[in-house]
Amino acid sequence: MSRIWAGIDSGKGHHHGLALDADGKTLLTRRVANDEPELLKLIGDVLDLADGREVTWAIDMTGGEPALLLALLVNHGQEVLYIPGRLVNRASDGYRGEGKTDARDAYVIADQARMRRDLRPIRPGDEAAIELKLLTGRRSDLVEDRTRSVNRLRSTLMSMFPALERVLDVTNTGPLRLLTGYQTPAAIRRAGVARLTKWLANRKVRNARALAEVAVEAAERQHTAVPGEKTTARLVHTLAGEVMALNEQIAEMDKLIEGRFREHELADIVLSVPGIGATLGAEFLAAVGGSLDDFDSPDALAAFAGVAPAPRDSGKVSGNLHRPVTYHRRLQRVFYTSALVSVRCDPNSRKFYDRKRAEGKKHVQAVLALARRRVNVIWALIRDRRRYEVTPPVIATA
Repeated sequence: MSRIWAGIDSGKGHHHGLALDADGKTLLTRRVANDEPELLKLIGDVLDLADGREVTWAIDMTGGEPALLLALLVNHGQEVLYIPGRLVNRASDGYRGEGKTDARDAYVIADQARMRRDLRPIRPGDEAAIELKLLTGRRSDLVEDRTRSVNRLRSTLMSMFPALERVLDVTNTGPLRLLTGYQTPAAIRRAGVARLTKWLANRKVRNARALAEVAVEAAERQHTAVPGEKTTARLVHTLAGEVMALNEQIAEMDKLIEGRFREHELADIVLSVPGIGATLGAEFLAAVGGSLDDFDSPDALAAFAGVAPAPRDSGKVSGNLHRPVTYHRRLQRVFYTSALVSVRCDPNSRKFYDRKRAEGKKHVQAVLALARRRVNVIWALIRDRRRYEVTPPVIATA
């Protein structure tokens, strides 16, 4: 049966929809507002053009701006394929013309969906997986904000008081608390160890005296005030407060993520895998949509996660492997990070890692190999609905 292919170039306020027939002829092209009535009209018009034929939709985003459109398509029982924006940009070079417009991008998306057979369908995840995706995404944003604030704090403190910046770990609560009260060498010297210790202890800072001694020792090494010290000190105070506030927000988000994650039916299975805690487990479920129904084998999951190397052979060169270009980066992080942690806490993982190192693999290569192996493990555990267990060694009897 013939089919219609509809491509959507998504945007913030508007989307551009374009429909092709099986021969690649344009049947409809339209710019529509990101508003339910207009989106419903676009869907209805495409279905009317189909006149009983199957319709396959393709889009370059899986959430965010086109979320309303995707929800409407799912509610209408439509098949939707995902084509990454990177593939759209590369494919555009193979089409006539050099200009870039929304209509051209929509045409490329529809035409690629018509020709390719390797695009993944977009299926509605369970409610818990959708919530976890939102929560973990927000946590990722907060962590990035904290990293930027920490880097600014270090740079600002370095410009005024390098001796103190060198001895403080401004990712910890104690040093941050110190910087909200004392920033300059002169202020720390005037306070002295005893007074500074009492000030920190009253604010429930651990190892207050040790921190006070380190700060005073650094202050004794600098008796020169740099130009603009007063303003710089205010900036250090503000940035330290920002980092502390972000730490609190991340801690609150971690509680929300863990609470929602533990309500999922697969939570106990995922948590049983060494190296995977609530945060990584939540990111795993969010990435796969709450189940492994879309992956018919561990190999498919490994390819999606980017832990299965892709060949790059040419001519006489063979066996040349490299990292795949298209993969789910956050899911790769889940498997790589959990593999790294499991080397320290799981005897099976440690044994596998040591074997790879003995074979001549570098550290990163050995961890990636372990991450690939863990894909097989977690896929089998979820398939069989059982928890991970460390098999005790068999002791031979005399």
